[in-house]
Amino acid sequence: MAKAPALLRSLALRGLTATHAQVFAGVRLVPLLRAAPRGDLRIARRGYDDPMALVDVGEGSLYCSNYVPHALVVGWTDDGSPVASYGAALAGPGERNPLAKLGWGVNLLHRMVRREARGEDPAERNRLRLLPQHLAMEGFLALHFNAPEIAWSEYSRRAISRGLDPRTETSLSGRAIPSLEDALRVFEIHQGQSGLLLFIGELLASVFVVSHPDDYRALHRTLIEDFFEQTLLHAARHNGDSQAFVHTFDAAQVGSLDDLRAALDRARAEAGALHVDTAAGLLGRPITAERVYRAGPFSLQRFMTELDPALDNHIGEAIVRDDGTLEYAKTYRLSAGQVRRARLLQQLAAHAWNLDATAAALRIARDQLLRRIDGEGFGYLIAEHVLKAALKRTRERAR
Repeated sequence: MAKAPALLRSLALRGLTATHAQVFAGVRLVPLLRAAPRGDLRIARRGYDDPMALVDVGEGSLYCSNYVPHALVVGWTDDGSPVASYGAALAGPGERNPLAKLGWGVNLLHRMVRREARGEDPAERNRLRLLPQHLAMEGFLALHFNAPEIAWSEYSRRAISRGLDPRTETSLSGRAIPSLEDALRVFEIHQGQSGLLLFIGELLASVFVVSHPDDYRALHRTLIEDFFEQTLLHAARHNGDSQAFVHTFDAAQVGSLDDLRAALDRARAEAGALHVDTAAGLLGRPITAERVYRAGPFSLQRFMTELDPALDNHIGEAIVRDDGTLEYAKTYRLSAGQVRRARLLQQLAAHAWNLDATAAALRIARDQLLRRIDGEGFGYLIAEHVLKAALKRTRERAR
């Protein structure tokens, strides 16, 4: 049996080449080209009539979202041969929902990642449905989700029995980002394009990669159905138009069409390298990854950068070939508020949810920590009388 590929330590564009960007208002799209797609992994879209969804993630837990416009269906072969009957292999019937009658307008789905068939035909057996971005977000929301292991008296009964249930985060649909829909409509899709780096207001909003140029062409407009953190809306409105990269050729060095092609290739390579450098907040940065599914020679993983308030922070999912080639990726930029909340939970968990120890590690007073917990939306974790007393003391000191 083939050895599973190692977990990602950083997100690298192996097998892809960045080229010159296209700019529309505050949106900059950097095409990622794949010179030699192998065809043994293909990805297609499956739309849902209703965007609301309840997802059974196992162990009696549900992931709830009011925005699941589509899923991605992945088909692959184990021996490297092209995926046969592409349309028939990946289209498939819609997911049957025996409980749909219980909730009008709500999709009830089983798992973020689900193998769709287990028949004898590999074209039917090797098919996987996943919910893009939601796979990564579910892992992020589940960060230190459990209740404190020690029943500290400061915590509420709800915290002791249920932990952070529910934990919520808010995002924007791509349709809320100014100029994004128009940009996706007018941008040219390059020959061999299998992905992109998407910048909004000069901030890296997303990395999107698929395994085959034909799949990218079909999925290009689905970017408008992605969700984005709210800082990007402000950046799109107030950071001005993105700057186009302008390259000047030395006419003295261009004496033939071959010279012109070579100069153009160099310019494209320089532009691509520049754009990859501007994505250093994600690309090449250390990440923590978790393997979600093993599919033949491919590994589906979700990941998160270390949570550093001074840097850009991202979550995402990826499909990686055994040799490290990136076959699929979809990322989500975390807001400063999301990073603060996640770091706070990390600190509490690292100190066994002991408030005094956590406050000492953060070099703040215990009452300040309680105020921060409440301010980040986790006040329900603290016993009511403890929280009220701490907030009262902090108000009195501020006078």
